[in-house]
Amino acid sequence: MNEVLLKETLSPQIIRLRIDAPIIARKRKPGQFVILRVHEKGERIPLTIVDSDPDIGTITLIFQVVGKTTHMLSELKEGDNILDLVGPLGKPTAIECFGTVVVVGGGIGAAVAYPIAKGMKYAGNKVITILGARNKNLLVLEGELASVSDEIIVTTDDGSYKRHGMVTEPLKELLEKGKINEVLAIGPVPMMRAVSEMTKPYNVRTQVSLNPIMVDGTGMCGACRVNIAGRIKFACIDGPEFDGHQVDFRDLQMRLTAYREEEKQSYEQYVTWINRK
Repeated sequence: MNEVLLKETLSPQIIRLRIDAPIIARKRKPGQFVILRVHEKGERIPLTIVDSDPDIGTITLIFQVVGKTTHMLSELKEGDNILDLVGPLGKPTAIECFGTVVVVGGGIGAAVAYPIAKGMKYAGNKVITILGARNKNLLVLEGELASVSDEIIVTTDDGSYKRHGMVTEPLKELLEKGKINEVLAIGPVPMMRAVSEMTKPYNVRTQVSLNPIMVDGTGMCGACRVNIAGRIKFACIDGPEFDGHQVDFRDLQMRLTAYREEEKQSYEQYVTWINRK
């Protein structure tokens, strides 16, 4: 079991946990994730490792409460334990000195963007971060991302904070203004698709971090299969990062919504049960 050492509410429905996991903390690299199970009858869900401290043996996870399992995870208190925590899983982000790197984080994707931006900065790149969310309340890690970026641009869809608009608007300005060597986009599927479509005419290498349904995390169940340039890949072992210009985003979106009704029913039943306690 892995103890929850620190719990913070970053914004409504977004939680940060610092967890005792010394082996994972020593081995994890940017872009990798864990799969956890809250209790013995719970489902397994993947969460990106936002940060780690190998000296004290902790990892940091950030998640948004969107369903039954994340709701259960949010109810854990400091001192409670997570039953299963497996990792680090997935291929690490390919980090080297490319030159100028633009990291685009949308919504809770900021949790994935932060370790990548940090790794790129330490590798000697000029890092420009574009951070976006639907509104101010859903923005997280602005300070942390600013600390590892040469420049940070913040957008909100509704104009409630900083620049009004989508992340693709400042990205287009950067592409037109100067040389961009690498773009990494992490967030909702429509955002990653829009970023990939925008960078393609400029021939800028674009990596996206995919989040399909995932079960075992070892490539055996096949639940996380994605279509990359017409070939089937598994996000858990071949990714989670892929060339955005080769991803079949339509197929990805369909797979993500395949069990939406069942997920909704499960969450509603759980909330009803909690309210009756």
